[in-house]
Amino acid sequence: MLLTCVGCVDRKLSITSDPPGALVYMNEKEIGRTPIDTDFLWYGNYDVQVRRDGYQTINQPQQVKAPWWQWPPFDFFAELMPWHPTDQQTMHFTMTPVVAQEMEPEALIARGQALHGQLESPVGK
Repeated sequence: MLLTCVGCVDRKLSITSDPPGALVYMNEKEIGRTPIDTDFLWYGNYDVQVRRDGYQTINQPQQVKAPWWQWPPFDFFAELMPWHPTDQQTMHFTMTPVVAQEMEPEALIARGQALHGQLESPVGK
């Protein structure tokens, strides 16, 4: 009977960026555009990538730390509470605009040829 009224911990993560509307990847999985609220399962390190056209891409590991009531042995009791305790974590990213660079025509052509060669090469080479 006791197990039927047992709650569990809700783990929520809010991700924002300046400017908003950036595409967010966590551990190489797309999760959406900022601002975004999502659930998470574990505490620890996440590889986060934030992208938006016209801004430098952010590749930054982020650590999600457990609150004290999620440390052993307290976590056992938090999981058994009849209500749903919530752990709300946040991440914010400030993006830097990309500055247009002037390139010599020869350098631009060489870069285009190099990129074209990469497109034609087989995967896993």
